[in-house]
Amino acid sequence: MKSLLIKDTTLEERKEIVQNALSFSAGDCDDNDLSDIYDDYILGLKELADINREFSEKHCGEIVAGELTKPSTCQE
Repeated sequence: MKSLLIKDTTLEERKEIVQNALSFSAGDCDDNDLSDIYDDYILGLKELADINREFSEKHCGEIVAGELTKPSTCQE
């Protein structure tokens, strides 16, 4: 599998990566539009892992040493 890092992809490749990933998504969490959160990745400003981690911490809780530091708001 090819690297998804910004340094290893072009703008067009990052657009395609995000579009393909969102087409497999089952939906969004708490009515958040997921298409906009990846703009920083597409533009080469922030890695996918950073965006996903920030989203998870904000919307689904943060796990630290096996304990939830805030309640999860994501519905499964």
